[in-house]
Amino acid sequence: MRIASGRWLSMTATVGFSEMQVFVAVVTEGSFTAAASLLSTDKARVSRIVRRIEEKFGARLLNRSSRRLSMTAVGQEYFERAQSILAAVEEAEAAVARQTVEPQGRLKITATPEFGITRVDGWIADFLAQWPKVTAETVYATRFVDIIHEGIDVAIRIGELESSDLSARRLGEITYGLYASPEYLERSGVPRSVQELGEHDLVMKGSRSRGAWTLNNGTMTEKVERTPRCMLDNVLAARNFSKAGLGIALLPRFMAQDDVDSDALMRVLPDWEGRPLPVHAVFASTRYMDPKVRGFIDLCIERFRRGAVLPDNRRDAADADPVRMRA
Repeated sequence: MRIASGRWLSMTATVGFSEMQVFVAVVTEGSFTAAASLLSTDKARVSRIVRRIEEKFGARLLNRSSRRLSMTAVGQEYFERAQSILAAVEEAEAAVARQTVEPQGRLKITATPEFGITRVDGWIADFLAQWPKVTAETVYATRFVDIIHEGIDVAIRIGELESSDLSARRLGEITYGLYASPEYLERSGVPRSVQELGEHDLVMKGSRSRGAWTLNNGTMTEKVERTPRCMLDNVLAARNFSKAGLGIALLPRFMAQDDVDSDALMRVLPDWEGRPLPVHAVFASTRYMDPKVRGFIDLCIERFRRGAVLPDNRRDAADADPVRMRA
């Protein structure tokens, strides 16, 4: 064993973990008697163990006097190393324990209202069904939620993340498409190009009177800027207004899929998509995660990936027959 100052300790036998614990206890408690009490043993045994360690090293670690114990320079360096080793072992054991402990306690989650209602609610329900000792609290808000000051365990964030001291795991990404109801398309016609969107009623999510979409088709990009028929502050409302026949909306594919399957919505200009947005689970940066937090994030990843496998639904307006569109 080499000591930091450059001195070498000869060691004819390995110092055991329990012996190291005894030495550290003697130093931290300040006496053989106090260390023996802490370790539930007797003073003579503690003294013998320390003497045995010194014999193994071939060096004195402690100066003994009738009044007090003090460490030699070599003893000081060994104590610091031994203390670090013991702390690392305790952390490793705690990490394993956390992995095997059943998730329990309150799990506080935040997300946007739209994504929370359409996706996160189901994930929470599945997690609570799996772990009956866990309770849940949600904060679905359009405002930015400070997860540290508000005691949030997991935040589901959509969009690029800003740099911070928080940790994050990527769940996947949300892809977007253009959708309209069969009734609207029968009444107003089917757009054949992005440019023809200018002749249609649009349902846009935004907070200003003029909305904008950025649409991509491979390497081609088109920006659609309009004063829409309906300007709404959330995507759920955009989906509902589009289903009501008020115009074409840019919607997350996962949100529109059920309505496509039931013929309440049809895909418009299927080769064009909105810019995809990444989705992350964000949590406080800790070395060892609480079992309920780790378990919930793992479930979110699995559920998101399962839900992201959407059928390549090309049942779009351009291929629809008039009878089907009127159904």
